[in-house]
Amino acid sequence: MERILVALLLAAVVVAIALLAQRRRPDAPSSPPAGFEAPAQLDRADFASPSSPWLVAVFTSSSCSTCAQVWSSATVLASEQVAVHQVEASADADLHERYGIEAVPIVAIADDRGVVRSSFLGPVSATHLWAAVAELREPGSVPPGCGEHEHEHEHERGEGPE
Repeated sequence: MERILVALLLAAVVVAIALLAQRRRPDAPSSPPAGFEAPAQLDRADFASPSSPWLVAVFTSSSCSTCAQVWSSATVLASEQVAVHQVEASADADLHERYGIEAVPIVAIADDRGVVRSSFLGPVSATHLWAAVAELREPGSVPPGCGEHEHEHEHERGEGPE
C-alpha cells in the first residue's frame, strides 16, 4: 500500500511540474490572419490597362491615412509598360472581397498573366516600389544594396503563384 501512495505522490508531482513548465513556455508565433497578404493571382481584366506588361494594384481605403501616401508613391510608376490602379475599399468593395483583402494598404505587382510577383503590406516608399518593379522588369538592374526592402511584410514571389 505504501508503494502505491509513493507512486501516486510521485505522479502528482510530475504532473504539477509539467503544468508549470507548459504555462511558462512562450506562445508559438502565430501566422497573420487570412486577408493580411496580397493575392497570388489577379485577373488583369479587373484593372486598368490589362494589356500592359506590368500592373501595380494598390488596395486602399479612404479612411486609411497611410493609403494616401502609398497611392501617391505608386502613381510615379505609371508608364506605357506599367499600369497603376487604385482599388479603394468603398468604391471597389467587390474587388476587395473577390481578392480577400482585409487589411490596407496592400500593393501587388503583377505580370502580364496576373501572377503577383512582388507585394507589400503597409507603408512603402516610392523608392522601394520603383526598385521592385525595375528588378522584376529587368532582373539584375538594381545594384546590390540599392532599394533593398526595409518592410518585414514585403513578400517576393517566384515565377508562379504559391
